[in-house]
Amino acid sequence: MYGKRGEGYVIIQFTLLFIIAFAPAWGPLNALPLLRPIGIMLMGLSILLALWSASVLGRNLTPLPRPRLNNELVRTGPYRFVRHPMYTAVLLGAFGFSLFRPSLIGMLVTVLLLGLFDKKSKREEVWLSELHSDYTDYQKQVKKLIPWVY
Repeated sequence: MYGKRGEGYVIIQFTLLFIIAFAPAWGPLNALPLLRPIGIMLMGLSILLALWSASVLGRNLTPLPRPRLNNELVRTGPYRFVRHPMYTAVLLGAFGFSLFRPSLIGMLVTVLLLGLFDKKSKREEVWLSELHSDYTDYQKQVKKLIPWVY
């Protein structure tokens, strides 16, 4: 349904990000001007986390959920705290942008993006488990998307 390498997840992901980027600034969040600087800080953290994650992942990096053949299981850097820090970075950025705008529609679509990343990561983890016999242990030790929470 989502393609041999999970291409459909990526198409949906970028569609949701497009909606967030162009969602109108609307809703009760407009009454809270303090949200704008919080949004900027979250977007900055998002960029730092994405850069850190990408640098640690190295040649294993791919936007598709199916891992590259002959990949390594990375457990260092941000991967010590969360199994999918790139997804976490994108979620932080989307949430921060929705606060910066401020857009209730953007916030709601960010929740949909969280659901998509949860589903995408489940599929990705099936493939990772097939490639790495110790992946199940890693899943037990490290949370999926939100450090120490989920």
